[in-house]
Amino acid sequence: MNAQKQVAFIGLGVMGHPMARHLTNAGHDVTVYNRTPSKSEQWVAENGGTRQLTPRDAAVEAEIVFVCVGNDDDVRSVVLGDEGVLAAMTPGALIVDHTTASAKLAIELEGTCANRSVGFLDAPISGGQAGAENGTLTVMCGGEEQWFELSKPVIESYSQTCNLIGPPGSGQLTKMVNQICIAGLLQGLSEALEFGRRSDLDLELVLQTISSGAAGSWQMENRGETMMRDEFDFGFAVDWMRKDLNIVLQEAERIGAPLEITQLVDAFYAEIQTSGGGRLDTSSLITRLRPVP
Repeated sequence: MNAQKQVAFIGLGVMGHPMARHLTNAGHDVTVYNRTPSKSEQWVAENGGTRQLTPRDAAVEAEIVFVCVGNDDDVRSVVLGDEGVLAAMTPGALIVDHTTASAKLAIELEGTCANRSVGFLDAPISGGQAGAENGTLTVMCGGEEQWFELSKPVIESYSQTCNLIGPPGSGQLTKMVNQICIAGLLQGLSEALEFGRRSDLDLELVLQTISSGAAGSWQMENRGETMMRDEFDFGFAVDWMRKDLNIVLQEAERIGAPLEITQLVDAFYAEIQTSGGGRLDTSSLITRLRPVP
């Protein structure tokens, strides 16, 4: 059992809600904040703990503050300013940002926190809602080792893999690598399944056969059958993926990295958004390849 810690969790969306629950189940004293107060009320009713009406109030006396919100601007709004968590934190405390955001922001916030002797880790996550619910997320961290060692036993309450990749920003850059891989894998899987369908193959048997070979992947195991059934009303939304890919493409332009396939798949996701599919799972890429009725 990990030593009990006083922690705060900022952001109770589809990922943050179950992650905070795992912290409570692991024995930590959890205070929550959410921009929509009814969500924090619901969380406390289900899990105990306490809620506060501002990020600053939630962070009072917290040893570790976890943040899981939408984008760079959202992170700044809950960390900085008179009502941000940093205003209430004492030297030796730590902010762990699970938001998928820019590496530039991570470096900026790490410096701001260091000036107040507060730690900061950029720690984006992968594994989707199912990973958050089941406590099997992958966490990619950037920052100083002392802060990583402080937080890792706590993070392990909702993760199966938690690694320190390198200095501040490295976690976000690793998440960008992750999203580049996913974009290409899903486009390839979409094309493969549509090719098999038009060839009149038994796609269920095809997936069963090839998933244990060199073509196998998490996407094939978890999305192959739902793609065949045109089920996309779950999982990681196209809108979120486009937000992430925008961060990726901006960073690629800055460092001069060629991302031809990623750019192409991002444009395909834009088509799905335009047709009203922004909240569909990212595996909805396959719908572009189906004949129009």
